[in-house]
Parts: sequence; C-alpha cells; structure tokens
Amino acid sequence: MFAFVLLVKFMPVYLVIGGFFGDEGKGSVVGFLALKDKVDICARGGVGPNAGHTVIYNGRTYRLRQVPSGFVYEKSRLLIGPGVLVNPEVLLNEIRMYEIDIKRVGVDKNAGIIEEIHIQREKESAHLKGEIGSTLTGCGQANADRALRILKLARDVDTLRQLITSVPDEIWEAIDSNKRVLVEGTQGTFLSLYHGFYPYVTSKDTTAGTLCGDIGIGPKDVDEVVLVFKAFVTRVGAGPLPGELPADEVKRRGWEEYGTVTGRLRRAAPFNYELAKRAIRLNSATQIAITKLDALFPKDRGKRSWDELSPEAKEHILELERNLGVPVTIIRTGLEIHEAIDRRKP
Repeated sequence: MFAFVLLVKFMPVYLVIGGFFGDEGKGSVVGFLALKDKVDICARGGVGPNAGHTVIYNGRTYRLRQVPSGFVYEKSRLLIGPGVLVNPEVLLNEIRMYEIDIKRVGVDKNAGIIEEIHIQREKESAHLKGEIGSTLTGCGQANADRALRILKLARDVDTLRQLITSVPDEIWEAIDSNKRVLVEGTQGTFLSLYHGFYPYVTSKDTTAGTLCGDIGIGPKDVDEVVLVFKAFVTRVGAGPLPGELPADEVKRRGWEEYGTVTGRLRRAAPFNYELAKRAIRLNSATQIAITKLDALFPKDRGKRSWDELSPEAKEHILELERNLGVPVTIIRTGLEIHEAIDRRKP
C-alpha cells in the first residue's frame, strides 16, 4: 500500500495557509501547533478583522479577529505584521475580553488602520453589500486607501502606542536565534484578489508569498508551509462554489456551519481535488492539515492517535495523500484544541 514516510523535521519558521475559501479551521490548527511546539512567536498576517478564527481550549471558546490564535501558548509573543489591517477597538477588546497580557502583543508600526469611515463606506456600497457579500468590516475600503497612500498607520494611533514594534526586526532576531516562529494566514487561497474567483474575493492576495510580505520575511526564511483543508468545502458570501450542495443535503450530512464574523450560514460542497491541487502549487505546500474529519467519520470524533482511527478514516487520509502528493501531517477530529492527530516525526 502506498503511504508517505512522514519524517517531517521541525523547522524554526512555518506558515499556516487556508486551502479553499476560508473557514478551513486554521485557528484550531495554529492553536494546536503553538501548544505542541511551544512556539516563541505567533505572527498574524492576512487581511485583517474580516477573518474570524475560532479556538476551543479548556472548555472555553475564543473567537479571534485580530489576536493570533497561538495566544493559547502563554509564553508566545503575539505579533501583527505590517501587511495586516488593524481595527484598534476590535484588537483591544479581544485583549481585554480574553485576559491576554498586553505585554505579549506587538503591532507593527506600519500596519494599516481601519476607521469608522471605512466601515460606513462598505455598508453604503450596494456592490459590496449585495453582489459581493462583503463582511462589511472596512477592510476593502482601508486597503483602497492604502493603495492611494492616504491610510492612517498604527504608529499614528495613540491607543496602540504601547503595542508598537517592528515585527520584521523581532522575527529576524528570532530566526537568527533559531527560535520557533509560527505564521498565521487568514481567509483562503481562493479568496485571493489574484487567484480567486474575481470579483468574489477579498481585498488582497491570501497565498503564502504574500503572507511572507505581510510579516516581513523572505521566501528562503520559510521552512514549512502547512496548507489547511477541511474534509469538505465551505464558503460564506457570493461567488462560485464548485459542486455546491442544496441546503437540505448539507443539513442531512451534518455539515451545517456559520461564519465566525458574519454569522451567516456557510454554503458547502464535497472535497474538491482540482482546487486542492491548485492551492498546493500556489502555496508550495509541504504539509497538509485536514480538519473536521469527524464530520465524515463520526465514530472517530475526538481520536488523538493514528492507531485509534477507524480503517475507513485511515484509508481516506491515505487516499488524499495519493491524490495530492503531499503528506497529511495534522488531522483534526473535533472542535477542542487537543482533539487532533500529529503525524509529524522528529
């Protein structure tokens, strides 16, 4: 039987990227890896507060739009890169609500700032609100202002003064000291402004190359790219979804989900190999994380080792590897952060 020999050596810098349309469960993967690998830095790239990442840890649910999901490892430094948009109110509220030591958090001085005017413009846009199905969080309008070079930056905001840092400098120092850096992307590959189903996309690129730029590292600094796929495909908002299932069939399969930021019902489709292979090439993926395996195999819910999985679930993972040509190293079997299988080998 064909199978990968999973000898994935731990390296200091690795990226976590969404493989489909967002909603793949990146937050749970980042949180699991941060705890398992005891990362020194967890840095958030991506667009901004239009992406919600959910982490369930010690019986508590955390819904994060700005703070990196690796905050669950209490010794990690939490950084927001210069390529990320920041809504100061959202960020500071998360820090307070989840009782995060503010000294752990750093915002790059060049991160862009979302103001109320950006949110208002999006709410008034029939194109964004209606046709595109925008999250209406101000990200698109803020990125438009950044392109015009009129956007306010984090260094100009008094409420963020104690958080301001140079994220690239902190990460370069960590790399030079052989420390562990985990970089969290947002949205998904096919919401990319360049590689998605335009115009039903987000306001910037969301692939691994841009994630590097978001935090200030070069491609040669990256050791591993973990591409996250859900066991089925979902998306929120308008735009194509190949193989989309009717709502009643989604419910029958137990695939009903709601967006973290919007609260909208997610549309769903079976796993798409064509899109997955394209995402692998676009991101130079070296590892794959699969989430929601328990949605396909309910009897495997909560399993934490490969040996515990049912033969059907094991064969499903091996079939994914055969078709995609990349090892599946992380398998999530439930919602709680520790309900996962780590197939990486030291």
